[in-house]
Amino acid sequence: MSAARGATLRALLAAGLFGATAPACKPLLESTTASQLAGLLYLGAAVVAGPLAFGAAAATGASVLPRGADTWRRLGGMVVAGGVAGPLLLLAALARTDASSVSLLLNLELAATAVLGAAFFREHLGRRGWLGVAGVVAASAVLSGGAGLPGLSAGLLAAGACLAWGLDNQLAAGLDRLPPLAIAFWKGLVAGATNLGAGLLLAPLAAPPQDVAFALLVGGLGYGASIALLVSAMHEIGATRAGALFASAPFFGAALGFAWLGETPGWPHLVSAPLLAVSAGLVLGARHEHPHRHDAVEHVHRHRHDDAHHHHAHPGLDPATEHTHWHRHEPIEHAHAHAADLHHRHEH
Repeated sequence: MSAARGATLRALLAAGLFGATAPACKPLLESTTASQLAGLLYLGAAVVAGPLAFGAAAATGASVLPRGADTWRRLGGMVVAGGVAGPLLLLAALARTDASSVSLLLNLELAATAVLGAAFFREHLGRRGWLGVAGVVAASAVLSGGAGLPGLSAGLLAAGACLAWGLDNQLAAGLDRLPPLAIAFWKGLVAGATNLGAGLLLAPLAAPPQDVAFALLVGGLGYGASIALLVSAMHEIGATRAGALFASAPFFGAALGFAWLGETPGWPHLVSAPLLAVSAGLVLGARHEHPHRHDAVEHVHRHRHDDAHHHHAHPGLDPATEHTHWHRHEPIEHAHAHAADLHHRHEH
């Protein structure tokens, strides 16, 4: 198997594991509260991400410990928005409607991330991107409205969760002084302990041991192993291709809801699913080109030297080889087609 094919499969497996979290959580809500379940999910993610983060740090020399005021602010915002508010709202939505619908509604996270980026983080979305956002919102409205009042309330809750995760994504996008697995570990540890602690204060844990173990497993696979697989795939085929493959996660979740939970697809699913797929593709494919300037910056991330942004010397290293280390960018001005990634968060 070629390296690219293996990375593609890892990205799809990451999408499948993440997509499976919604249908897997649906039956667990019968024995746990939303706060308790959210805590167990994120603690499970920390258990998986922690050893991987420290192992990667030992190999690359990157630090797992948050350093600097901006890092702490961003990580704190991610814990509150993505680690506490997001899962609680999502689980509340799951309690009101079927898991397949909630899974498809998670496409709103992509739209929320894009809109927040354009509104508050100086990202360019463009006509194609805005058309995709409108399509995601319209399809989500059809999906929610077709289920009556419970569906509408679940849709609003899912939209709130996706808005929280969209903010989480934007904060993470600028967090370039901490590796992704370290972010997942700290977010999982702090958010998991916070959610579980609050849940135990409000109600005793009535779940049997097998449900607790299953919740930890779901979090470990859906939030922990999924991130590790996605990061690994990005190292091989790049963030754009891996991210596009990972966008299939909501559709994996919907399929599992139908196949495993026995949910029946209705006309809202049949109408919204194709529109969601096309609209998500429009958002993911948004690009623009203009002259722009990169100021000097020092950070750590996975990169290669044939992308016109990394000019530091590595004697004997193939420019197309992916690698990670702390490095410095000198100021540069140039023009090329680009999306809103780590190196392109600028005025337009």
